[in-house]
Amino acid sequence: MMRVILADDHTMFRRGLKALLEREEIEVVGEAEDGLDAVKLASNLAPDFAILDMSMPNLNGIETAREIHKHSPDIKIIILTMFEDDTSVYEALRANVRGYVLKTQAPTDLTQALQELEQGRQYISPCIAKNIVQDYLHREKEDPDHQLTSRERQVLQLVAEGNATKQIANIMNLTSKTIESHRYRLMKKLGSSNIAGLVRHAVRMGLVSP
Repeated sequence: MMRVILADDHTMFRRGLKALLEREEIEVVGEAEDGLDAVKLASNLAPDFAILDMSMPNLNGIETAREIHKHSPDIKIIILTMFEDDTSVYEALRANVRGYVLKTQAPTDLTQALQELEQGRQYISPCIAKNIVQDYLHREKEDPDHQLTSRERQVLQLVAEGNATKQIANIMNLTSKTIESHRYRLMKKLGSSNIAGLVRHAVRMGLVSP
């Protein structure tokens, strides 16, 4: 039996997914409301699959996928999202996500995605697939967004969510001075002179909702 963890901050949506999966005899071994908890669950429970919402508090789905893959590379990861743009799909592929499923298509696509991933294949919801996997290899990588490190992306998300330097330091288990250094580098890389500019970049990158 497949063993999965679910991570989504919307309780009703998560319950609906759990019911859907259990009807297909797929075992949901853990649930999380944010990315940090999802990383802990993945480490503690060692599921076969992690199904992650793209937009979650503290650590978004992409960064959660990176953290899970870093510590548990055998766990196959599926992102659930409302984002249909190429950039979001490419970013997910870079984070070792194997399945990319639109939330609106989850009832029909999710079980198929799990089956495809179990066979060692990738899965992208057909309505956005096009030639994305092939085009990914040729994508222009000069955009400064692609030059951000995983840690810088997490700092950017937490800044955009309104967290103060000390709060971010506590969440990431770093010093306030280190967070200030990351924020300075973010402003330099993204050409932003203030927090409002960083927030706009975070929204455009899909790290936070507008």
